[in-house]
Amino acid sequence: MKYPAKVKLVDVGPRDGLQNEKSPVPAAVKIELVHRLQAAGLREIEVTSFVSPKWVPQMADNAEVMAGIRRQPGVRYSVLVPNMKGFDAAVASKPDEIVVFGAASEAFSQRNINCSIAESIERFAPVVEAARAKGIHVRGAISVAVGCPYQGDVSPEGVELVARLMKQIGVQHCGVADTIGVGTPRKVQLAMEAALKHYPLDEVSGHFHDTYGQALPNTLACLEMGIWQYDSSIAGLGGCPYAKGATGNVATEDVVFMLHGMGIDTGIDLDKLVDAGQYISDFLGRKPNSRAATALLNKRVPA
Repeated sequence: MKYPAKVKLVDVGPRDGLQNEKSPVPAAVKIELVHRLQAAGLREIEVTSFVSPKWVPQMADNAEVMAGIRRQPGVRYSVLVPNMKGFDAAVASKPDEIVVFGAASEAFSQRNINCSIAESIERFAPVVEAARAKGIHVRGAISVAVGCPYQGDVSPEGVELVARLMKQIGVQHCGVADTIGVGTPRKVQLAMEAALKHYPLDEVSGHFHDTYGQALPNTLACLEMGIWQYDSSIAGLGGCPYAKGATGNVATEDVVFMLHGMGIDTGIDLDKLVDAGQYISDFLGRKPNSRAATALLNKRVPA
């Protein structure tokens, strides 16, 4: 089995991880988290989203957070934008990349944003055009790529449709997301194969939730395909709003521990990463939702 020699991780903790927290997380804490992530070696960080504070109050401080980051050369800071209004607000904060999203399930698209998949992609066309005109990289995310809370299983054809539409409007990178964590290795491989019909290997990534404990097996299955880019979330931040009590994003610490154990380079210092996870977990008043971090922190405690 030939695995990639190097893997790039995008830490989505500051945005996807914190957006559903009920209590406000101050901008200073979010900024410090970003600083700790980049100090640990992360070169791709999803910082915030420019969405209506009515819908996502936790991200209302987006401009303040972006303004407060000490930017490091070689680090790409991305933000999620849902529409042109969000893009116009985001531009002033000079993101290196914007993230747009589309669902692979018609039911999910209708329930979440009240429009069809095709209509949702049409809304993003002017956003993508405006971003690329300003030299801002555009990453696309295909949500519910293997399973949907409303329609159940999602076919690879659904993923292929969104990948094709995203490619047509100029989206440069395609992320395949198992939003509710129901994917298993073969299902995830089929979803990836669908995306690869429209995007080259170097422009496809995986985003796996650990709701059923399948995120690492799914990552391994995609590594076997040569896919070398993945989203993860520090300390496993981010519940899954569509599955009660479920864990959300796979913990960055767990992915890094596995990759390093396989001899795959990430450029990340695992000890510093664990420190970053402990920092935000302490603020939130709970333990890191990462098996690797828990084990490593336990080893630090004197017997």
